[in-house]
Amino acid sequence: MNTQTIEKFHLIGVAIKTENKPGKAEQDIPALWGKFMSEGILQNIPNKIDDTIYCMYTDYEGDYTKPYTTIIGCRVSSLEQIPEGMMGKMVETASYVKYTAKGNIMQGAVQGVWQEIWSSDLERAYAADFDVYGDKAKNLEDGEVDIFVSVK
Repeated sequence: MNTQTIEKFHLIGVAIKTENKPGKAEQDIPALWGKFMSEGILQNIPNKIDDTIYCMYTDYEGDYTKPYTTIIGCRVSSLEQIPEGMMGKMVETASYVKYTAKGNIMQGAVQGVWQEIWSSDLERAYAADFDVYGDKAKNLEDGEVDIFVSVK
């Protein structure tokens, strides 16, 4: 497994508290994506570095079976302006293992990789994990999403 260090960064987006109980996250996270897309959140994030979209999982109350916060947004140069209804998060420098989900993004390619991560023996830090929806994710039927999992 290849571990890499990712330097501290800031993220602003819309957030929801959820958990991986049957029917909870699989409803909450798509609903949050719907809000992000339908309300033009991407265009309203101040101090954006670029239009790459991050789906971050953070503020874990334990391991992956406990509640956590999901934030969908973009990396920003500062957290000085956080619009009403959005959340800002500073992610500390940390070690990550990178996975790549390939295939139909709308039909569970990313979820499938998360299932593998949950059943692995990876020593997770449960700090901030995130999916990166860059240029390769634009083809929803045959895309690629990089997944970064914080490790001890």
